[in-house]
Amino acid sequence: MKAARFYDRGDIRIEDIPEPTPDTGEVLIKVAWCGICGTDLHEYLDGPIFCPTHDTPHPISGETAPVTMGHEFSGVIEALGGGIDDLEVGDHVVVEPYIIDNSIDTGETSKTYHLSPHMNFIGLAGRGGGLSEKVAVKRRWVHKISPTIPLDQAALIEPLSVGYHAVERAGDIRPGDVALVGGAGPIGLLTAAVLKAKGATVVISELSTLRRQKAQETGVADYTFSPQETDIVEEISKLTDGRGADIAFECTSVNAVLDTLFDAIKPTGVIVVVSIWGKPAQLDMQKLVLKEVDLRGTIAYVNSHPQTIKLVESGKIDLAPFITGKIMVDELIDKGFDTLIHRNETAVKILATTDPALLHRP
Repeated sequence: MKAARFYDRGDIRIEDIPEPTPDTGEVLIKVAWCGICGTDLHEYLDGPIFCPTHDTPHPISGETAPVTMGHEFSGVIEALGGGIDDLEVGDHVVVEPYIIDNSIDTGETSKTYHLSPHMNFIGLAGRGGGLSEKVAVKRRWVHKISPTIPLDQAALIEPLSVGYHAVERAGDIRPGDVALVGGAGPIGLLTAAVLKAKGATVVISELSTLRRQKAQETGVADYTFSPQETDIVEEISKLTDGRGADIAFECTSVNAVLDTLFDAIKPTGVIVVVSIWGKPAQLDMQKLVLKEVDLRGTIAYVNSHPQTIKLVESGKIDLAPFITGKIMVDELIDKGFDTLIHRNETAVKILATTDPALLHRP
């Protein structure tokens, strides 16, 4: 079967590899669509980061490079390994793409399995990936979805779960709470979508005109401002009668954005850092101390997929507007990575498939 394989920094190859077969407790999925994530771009430009090297196997998967890429994917069950009686061939599914040691409690009440040692992801550290025709996945990580959700939109449930968990980390959201989102990249937009679904008033600060337009077009923001043209803190003060934002989300890994959030947040407010920072940040501790601000981190998701799926199935979140391109896996570098690296203001989520019939389906 065809698959996109990570060999090293700047070296991803489209190759033919053997099809997987499901072991006991595994589900064989025929992949429909797979999104290109910012993490994939970082691996291509700066990796290996999550991906293993040729010489050092991942501690849990045991695999070395090359590995199949792709962790944001949807598909249809093609076969079931032994011991699975709650799914059927033909079911539409998405994957919570974790690689986690078998000794870790990953039950439905766990809130920490995503923080376990050597945690990694299908499509980055081995065990197949969504940028291929088929993948075999442990039953625990397979989530059935309604066939009413188009499979292209379903591929965005994984990144939407990132936004869901980020909002969950902020605490209880009450209708009318003012949420300030710094950055309108894919995760910023999807975090805003969750906030709107929960009844918050969403304000987005974003330099890019095109990204602000996308935030408005998708309806995930009540207000959008450019920090170059507008005093964000002053606007938040006007919108809240001088109180300040109730919650804020840092989605850029830019220090100036974090500083703005501290100035705009109300005393006792919550700031959630969603972005991955490649370098240390500077923080004015007096702002944290004197306003009694809660600064919280968030990473990926933990038992977030079921509730995220319900939001989409209920119609509270429409994922269609966030899909800005569809390509064949063969075009991954030229039409996928190149667009997202060099023309990222024009793209939110680009999806890839190995099935030409899906690409040309209206």
